Amino acid sequence: MSEYPSIIRSGSTPVQTETVEVFDEYGEKLTKEIACERPLTVLLNWKEIVTLMTLGSRPESLVLGYLKNQGFLHDPKAIESVIIDWETQSAAIVTKENTDHLDKALEKKTVTSGCGQGTMYGNVMAQLENYQVPQVALKQSDIYDTLEALTHFNETYKKAGAVHGCAVCRGSEILSFVEDVGRHNAVDTLAGEMWLKQESGDDKIFYTTGRLTSEMVIKVAQMGIPTLLSRSGVTQMGLDLAKQFGITTIARAKGLRFQVFSGAEKIEFDVKGNH
Repeated sequence: MSEYPSIIRSGSTPVQTETVEVFDEYGEKLTKEIACERPLTVLLNWKEIVTLMTLGSRPESLVLGYLKNQGFLHDPKAIESVIIDWETQSAAIVTKENTDHLDKALEKKTVTSGCGQGTMYGNVMAQLENYQVPQVALKQSDIYDTLEALTHFNETYKKAGAVHGCAVCRGSEILSFVEDVGRHNAVDTLAGEMWLKQESGDDKIFYTTGRLTSEMVIKVAQMGIPTLLSRSGVTQMGLDLAKQFGITTIARAKGLRFQVFSGAEKIEFDVKGNH
């Protein structure tokens, strides 16, 4: 199977940043880069589902990951086409799957704490009720190696700020990294890529620059990834769900520092003193 189904694109490829003039606290004029945010309305079999605010760097993976994570798509082989039209700011997915259930599912929308107002739908938690991710051991030195490798990414953030980055890693190997205006967009993009390739999450680490809310933990659980690593903090509900799913949760991770909120028994602390 190819990485994507049939892809149709029209309109100009979106730029990620643009240059603007600003004034500092002394009234001096400066030139700075800012991130370019744009709407992308998602249609499934021509029914409008949601409008996502995004950088638009990998729109096919984003919309497919979003629909898969919401439980609206199940079989990647049933997808006939993904039509990205930046002139109308829309993404249309055509699938052979039966989508008659959409009206009922859309009635059960829950607004979450995701950047740019994320959403989860009522059937998602029911599907994960007794779910557990694979239990995988991890070394302290592996965490340091992953964090070191990640310092070479964040290109848009380094230029302009105002974006989140997420990555799927295997140790110090960064398999895929994406930035977007919201962390939920970034995780959906990576979920879409893994889903289309039918990749297992068993041997992977998921990294995000954003906080670990319930929505983020749920999406990582759906990807089957056993370890969640964040530069930011974790919410109470996010932690409760991580424990429920058996996800090793590591937050406040930057440089040589991190805090293990769940799954410490699966980590071998093999680095003593200064790293």
